[in-house]
Amino acid sequence: MYLVKVYVTYKESVLDPQGEAVKGAVHRLGYQDVTSIRIGKYFEIKVTASNGKTETDVQQEVEAICDKLLANVNMETYRYEISLLEEAAV
Repeated sequence: MYLVKVYVTYKESVLDPQGEAVKGAVHRLGYQDVTSIRIGKYFEIKVTASNGKTETDVQQEVEAICDKLLANVNMETYRYEISLLEEAAV
């Protein structure tokens, strides 16, 4: 079984109003050295390695899921990490 960690954030060219609001709150708490905060989404996806599925197959599936559902590719970018889980840890 594979564990995929997906991180979705706004593209650098897109204004992040939530991040700006949090940055303002952080400044009000006295942390003036904070210059930028970006808000994003985090997903953990477990994929069964059935039928001889390789990491490349998982990669293709994850990219399709991200492009079609998890990220708005016009405004957001994503990255992911794939790791093989030990069967005992599942």
